[in-house]
Parts: sequence; C-alpha cells; structure tokens
Amino acid sequence: MGTTPVSGQEVKVYVSSKAGDRLTSKKPLHFSEEAKPSLPSFEIDDSERRQTMVGFGASFLEAGLVVLNTLPASEQDRVLRALFDPVAGAGFSAMKTTIAGTDFMSAGPWYTYDDSPGDAELKHFSISRDLGPNGSLTFIKRARKYGNFVLQAPMDYPPDWMLDDVKGKQDVNPKYYDALARYYLKYLVEYQKHGVFIDYLSLFNEPGVYTKIPYNEIADLLKNHVGPLLEKSGLKTRIMLSEAPQRAEAFKNYPAVLQNPGARKYVAALAYHGYDMKDFDKIAALHKMYPDLPLWQTEVCWCYICGAPASIPLPRYDWEDGDHWGRQIFGDLESSASAWIYWNMILDEKGGPWMVSPIHEDPDPNVQHPVVVINRETKKVTYTAVYYYLAHFSKFVRPGDVRVGVSGTAEGIRCLAFVTPKGGHVAEITNSLPEDKEVGLRSAHRTLAVTLPGLSITTLLW
Repeated sequence: MGTTPVSGQEVKVYVSSKAGDRLTSKKPLHFSEEAKPSLPSFEIDDSERRQTMVGFGASFLEAGLVVLNTLPASEQDRVLRALFDPVAGAGFSAMKTTIAGTDFMSAGPWYTYDDSPGDAELKHFSISRDLGPNGSLTFIKRARKYGNFVLQAPMDYPPDWMLDDVKGKQDVNPKYYDALARYYLKYLVEYQKHGVFIDYLSLFNEPGVYTKIPYNEIADLLKNHVGPLLEKSGLKTRIMLSEAPQRAEAFKNYPAVLQNPGARKYVAALAYHGYDMKDFDKIAALHKMYPDLPLWQTEVCWCYICGAPASIPLPRYDWEDGDHWGRQIFGDLESSASAWIYWNMILDEKGGPWMVSPIHEDPDPNVQHPVVVINRETKKVTYTAVYYYLAHFSKFVRPGDVRVGVSGTAEGIRCLAFVTPKGGHVAEITNSLPEDKEVGLRSAHRTLAVTLPGLSITTLLW
C-alpha cells in the first residue's frame, strides 16, 4: 500500500465533559489534506518514540471490598466490570496491592503476615486474612474475572518485632535482614500458590514516613539479601526500589541506591508517589539519569492529611476535580512515566472505612477521595470525575502502546499521542477552559479539526 497518507481517514471520538458526556462515542471525524492555519494546532511525530506504556489503575484495599460487599451481587459485578472490563468498562491494566497492613486495610486491626514476636524462621507466617471475604487476594481474584492487569506490591512495615523500638517503631534491625527477605519471598510464594502472581515487589512504601529506613540500608537489603534470595528462588517477580512520597524525594534519594552496582542490578523499575502535585521536572530529570528503568507513579489521592484543602468536602462529586487529575496524569506521562495508579479505588460516602493504628502512622479520622463512591445506606454508586479521566487513558491507551512526540501549544489545551503495536494511533486531549475550543491535530501531513467541549477530555482513535 505504500506510505502515502490516506485523505479522509476516519477518526473515532470519545468524550467526557462537564456538559454531561461520559465516555460518550461521538460522530466520527475525518482527516483532511487542507491545512487550517487559523486553528491552534498540535503536530504528532511518530518518529519521536518515548516510553512504552504499562497501564493505568488504582489499588486493591480491604476498605474497597468491605464497601463493595454491601451491594447486591449483581451490582457488585456491575462495579467490577466498570473498572476492569476493557470493552464495557475502564479496563484498568496496572494495579497496586499491599503487603499486609496499611491505612485502608480496614477489615480488622493492624496486621502483618507474622505477628509472633521473634519468629525469625517465620513458622507462623500466614496470609489467611487476605483470603477472607474482604481480603486483598479475594479482591484481586474477583477483579480478574473481568480483565487483566499487572500487580505491584509495596510494604508499609514488616512485623513490629523486626523493628528497632527507638522513639516509637523505627528502622529494621539489621539482624532481621535475612528474615525480612524471607518474609517478602513467602508473601510472593503464598500468593502464587493461590493463583495470584505479583509482577513487581516494591520494598518499602514511603520509607522515612513509615518504616524509617535510610536508602543506604535499602541498597544493602537489595544487594545482599532480597535480590539474591529472589534470584535464587526462580520466581519471575521483579523488584521496584521503593516508593518515595513525592517526586522531588525520588529524584534526591534514589541515586543513593542506584549508584551501588550490586543493588542496581536487581532494580527493574522506579516507583514514586505524586502527593506533591508538582515537580514533574524532577521525574523527567530522574528518567534522564536512568533511562533504562521504567517509571511508575503508584499512589496519589485527595486526603486531608496529605494536602487536600479543608474547605473541600471529601469525597468529591464535582467535575472540576477530574480536570485536576487529568493535569496530574499528563504531567507524569510527559515526564516519561509508564504507569499511573490512583490510591483508593472504592470507598463509602464518608471517605472510609479507614484502619486506625497511630503507631503505624494511620490516624483517625483519615477521610479520603476514591475513584468510585458507594453509599452504604442508599446503595447508590457514583463514578467520580477521577474515574472518567483515568478511564480515558486505561481504556484506550493499552499496555504496549508507545508515547510519541507532540509539538504545539494552545492555552488551556494539552495533547498526548501514542502508537499501538499494530500501527494505530491514540490521542488524548484535555480542555481545561470553561468554554468550547476548536483545535487542529496534524498527523502525516493531514489535519483534523476537533471541537473540545469546555472542561473535558477527548480521546481520538485512528
């Protein structure tokens, strides 16, 4: 067929907007060879290849399943399909789970997989809670009925008896490094025995906030304990360094580990959190330092204890919130992130339930904003604006797609473009302005005129 551009090629259009569209299929558009210089335009450059995409999603936490289980069975299925089915729903493709206790593992009190003091041989290790009706493993297996996704798993704390008790629970006692390595391995093995493979083990969730472990000790754990043990086991699970709470902290601290060749050889990806809501340039700079290591933004949300304005009620039901998260996704992807994961996937109308354990940095109250709100009294299910902006990416930008170059600017408008393994194209365009805006999209010497509704996200497929 040659490489001659096809004039009039059809472009599928999907829109979510403040005006009321929700992943709505619109009348197809068509490319034209006629240039429209009066329109602000974006030019797609297929030859400029960036990161390969891994996926988009949220987190499996007990709180979500506790709330989901309050619905009739058919409604539960409908929610899971809306989240994981790539055709009928959002098709979430990259998910987070946790290694035992964290603030929304709220089906019971704080727990780890071995709370028997001094059990260095892990004779009492058990994932039984995760197998329960509200457990993480149960949640994961139910979701897998509707779609496929990769899983990454970090840990807030190891069992308390592994920690030095200085001014409260602090760092891992070095005498337990081997026991901790075995703890990680037993978690991976037990999950796999029950049919769930963890693709990425992330050593610590927000080190310094939770386990107070310095990065030079993380390097030691990787080089001399966790890395060799996992390698010897033959498991295919790969390792993430850990997860800094903010982008600037990842940029500052990760080199302390990655400059150690013995530790770096075990690191397959770099995860970080986005609670600063800024400093995307730091992540872009980190990528330039280590271009061979994929970047994952693995946790962010609104919560009062992590910066949400006290004047804004949580959960949020306003459409403007979606535009905020659209800008966060764009910032991370433009900085070379290959995956983007929100925190709580499902919560109730009170932004809970949360688990309380002050010694583990889990306060009361801890109101947060999820992707889906289920009112436990009325049984109403609300898909928040976060859901729709995230769904435009997870549904249409699939694992294996590659981000390509986009040039051009327009006030309040942002554009990202991707090519699929089969040569198709995906463009995601947001309009943060309150009014409709027409823009031009140039690809292969052709122009597509697109009208973007006010406060909207538009997906184009061709």
